[in-house]
Amino acid sequence: MARKLSLPVLFCLLVLGGNAIRDVPANDNKDIVGRWDLTVGTGGDAYPSWLEVTRKEGKLAGRFVGRVGSARPIKQIDFGANKLKFSLPPQYENMKTDLVFEGGLDASKRQLRGTTTGEDGRTLGWLGVAAPALPKPAHPKWGAPVTLFGGKDMTGWKLKNAKLPNGWKVANGLLENKMPSSDIVTEQKFKDFKLHLEFNVAPKSNSGVYLRGRYEVQIQDDFGKPPESHLIGGLYGFIDPTENAARRAGEWQTYDITLLGRYVTVVLNGKTVINDKEIPGITGGALESREGEPGPLMLQGDHGDVSFRNVVLTPVAFE
Repeated sequence: MARKLSLPVLFCLLVLGGNAIRDVPANDNKDIVGRWDLTVGTGGDAYPSWLEVTRKEGKLAGRFVGRVGSARPIKQIDFGANKLKFSLPPQYENMKTDLVFEGGLDASKRQLRGTTTGEDGRTLGWLGVAAPALPKPAHPKWGAPVTLFGGKDMTGWKLKNAKLPNGWKVANGLLENKMPSSDIVTEQKFKDFKLHLEFNVAPKSNSGVYLRGRYEVQIQDDFGKPPESHLIGGLYGFIDPTENAARRAGEWQTYDITLLGRYVTVVLNGKTVINDKEIPGITGGALESREGEPGPLMLQGDHGDVSFRNVVLTPVAFE
């Protein structure tokens, strides 16, 4: 004869059962926890994204970086039987509904693969690979400085997208950008390096320098504002500067940036505002998400008027 359960006992069983579904044992989801470099779409329409999966108090959550914008939280990630699903509200995407990513994990290859919906409503495939650790070289030896812009011409630079407007020109020894325009990238690629550049940002304008074409150090008219990762001196959306060392718009300013592995130091106008901090992943607007490879320098030109001079990069010769 079946025994009847009291309401309190039945309630406890339902609660525990629900938790058993969401609170997957740690050893069942250890392969999904970590950082993932994503590529969404295929061919010329493909774009990079980034995913971080964390586990806290028995639940999976994380952060996500899309084609543009900055890192944003994912409150809940569902994972079981090697199947993954998460959603989050749009940031700059032209969508009225949440972004939804679904896929599966191939633990043997350390790969994620699945589908999402693009801004135009099409179903897009996506691939995720485990992000590399990128340790710092133990004893870096600096090579010969490379002058990327010395005031003469734009040799060694190209447009990120040749179909977009080109507002860049060399005038009076300066590399000037006027809107409408687009981003420019170096033809050379680099791994670990020290970078010196001088910039002059127009009032209410915005630019940025992308290290390896993936990690944006912000350039913006932010004089007098509280320091924050989306403002000048910050590693966009990830690392706050310790202080705002900006000068007023229209004044020349300097960046001295060191990138070793995944660790960055940023000196703005002679003041160290980021000191040897780990970069979690790519920032919005990155060229691609292949973090283990060398990449170019990219100067952002589609956000506002800005000028540069004395752009010199010193690579690590060997490790």
